[in-house]
Order: sequence, then structure tokens, then C-alpha cells
Amino acid sequence: MAPGNCTTVTGFIFWGITDRITKLQNILFVVFFAIHFCALVGTVGMIVLIRVDSQLHSSMYFFLSNLSFLDVVYFSVIAPKVMVFSLAKSKDISFPGYVVQFFLFSFCANNELCLVDVMAYDRFVAICNPLLYNVIMSKRVCFQPVAGSYCEISYSYFRIDKLVHFIFAAIEPIGTIFTILISYIYIIFAILRIHSMTGRHKAFSTCASHLTVISILYGTLIFTYL
Repeated sequence: MAPGNCTTVTGFIFWGITDRITKLQNILFVVFFAIHFCALVGTVGMIVLIRVDSQLHSSMYFFLSNLSFLDVVYFSVIAPKVMVFSLAKSKDISFPGYVVQFFLFSFCANNELCLVDVMAYDRFVAICNPLLYNVIMSKRVCFQPVAGSYCEISYSYFRIDKLVHFIFAAIEPIGTIFTILISYIYIIFAILRIHSMTGRHKAFSTCASHLTVISILYGTLIFTYL
């Protein structure tokens, strides 16, 4: 191809419902702002509460606080730009701005999958090895997989090789689902070995927060892409 026929992408234009129905611009801005504000207050409040309350200084709440931090990054990357687009006449975004937004969004999404995976292992240890839980899931052990997931995903995204990106994006969700399934198979068998109904209920209730996170995360992915 001749050099004169090459086209350089400088930006993208977002075309939505407000371009055709201008009366909805103010309404959508209010709706997006209210959702963003409530979500931001809730997630930041959860992080502060976990940091302040000493009773919540456990591994599970440590992982939940990291999930909340990733959600804050989600809101900061996507919601403000959506609110601007709902009012502004110009709905374009530069190519570098799009790359940064896509990188942060993908970075948070992949980190959430890794954290949900680690949380499944945390519940496995809590139920199957309760006497050794504090020893196995120490602060150092909890910090290592979180820091490792940040470093691994950052390294994979900064790699130039596109094949690495494709393999990582395809294997990671499958690997996390497989690990979660294996962990909960062991958890279910451990709960079934408990004779009292009170003990079974207490053991299952420790997994409630993690199961809620899994349902919201994977339920949203399935609804969006299927």
C-alpha cells in the first residue's frame, strides 16, 4: 500500500440517543450523576469502614476493600466522560484518551477476576482448615496475590506481542472460574460433613459475601456478552 493511502486514527466519535432526542440530555445527566454519586459514596464508605473498624481487619475484608478500590477507578474512568457526553455537543475522544480509558477499564476488570479467585481460596481455607486459617492467610500472604495480580496484568498489557494479550484474555476467565468451582466443591463437601444445622448455616454464611460478588460480577458479564 502506498504511503499516501494510509489513514491515521486521531480519535473516536460516540453516537448515542441524546444526539437524536436532545430533551433527554439533562435527564440522563441527572441519572448518571445520581448513580455515580451513590456508587462512589458506597464504595469509598466501605473502604473507610474496613480501615477504621478493627473487627474488619481480616483477609476477606482486605480483598473486598481492594475490589471497592477497583470500582472507584471504574467510576472515575467511565462515568465522568459519560456525563460530559450527555451534555456536550462534541462527543469525540482522542485516541490517546481512549487508549488510557480502555487500559484502566481492562486493568480493573482483570484484577477483579484475580481477586475473586483469591477470595475463593480464602473461603476454602476458612472452612476446610479453620484452625490454621490465621496462619495460612496472614497479612503477608494476603498482600502477595493482590500485588502479584497488579504486576502480572500490568506486565501483560505493556507487552507489545498481541498474542500474549489474546492468550491472557482467553485463559484468565476460564482459570478463575475453574479455581472457584474447585474451591466450592471442597467447601460443599466440608459443610456436608458438619452434623449440626447451626454449624452448616454458620459455615455457609461465611461464603455469602463472596457468593454475592461472584453473582454480580459474572452475572453482569453473562448478561452483557451473551
